[in-house]
Amino acid sequence: MLRSIIRISGFFAVVLAASLVLAQAEFSAEVVDLQKPGAPTTAKLYFAKDKMRIEPQASGPHGGGAVIVNFATQTSTVLMPQQRMYMEMSIQAQGPRQTYSFFAAGDVQDACGDWQKISHIQAGTCHKVGTDTVNGRSAVEYEATNSSGDVTRVWLDAKVRFPLKWQGKNNGGELRNLQDGSQPASLFEAPAGYTKMDMGAMMQPHQQQ
Repeated sequence: MLRSIIRISGFFAVVLAASLVLAQAEFSAEVVDLQKPGAPTTAKLYFAKDKMRIEPQASGPHGGGAVIVNFATQTSTVLMPQQRMYMEMSIQAQGPRQTYSFFAAGDVQDACGDWQKISHIQAGTCHKVGTDTVNGRSAVEYEATNSSGDVTRVWLDAKVRFPLKWQGKNNGGELRNLQDGSQPASLFEAPAGYTKMDMGAMMQPHQQQ
């Protein structure tokens, strides 16, 4: 479960890096994996300005959990309800810093300029395809090609300035049932009664008895 929710949150951060915009309104939505036709909702997404919460819709005794990403502090918190514990880590420790560095900039009508500022894709190209409608919401479609020739298409919501749909070489998905509205602050905090996991102790080798 832990690997699953970290993987999903990391994937979404990469998708957001391609858009280079920060949502301007709070909302919730369902994340659906388009690479698996007929697949159920992959995760529930909550967004509140500079914070994001992803709850994978896992089933079975090992389901549950969530990842909270705080872009202001560049940290993420993994919630493990079965253990009533949480783990904090630096975003930089999970991947390239530039994946998360450009949320404060961007214009949904002209996102290519900021996208191309990211150092590892400067050699790529980007252009606006035009306007479209995704699940009943107005969107602006972009197509970007990185230095390796991989093409990614992203549809940005014209109102909340957040990816509604994305298609790439190895991934594809969309948001459904997007609901505008304020999100409870408690969604972006570790619940009361949870114990913080000591990462330093976990990394130390076991001592011989």
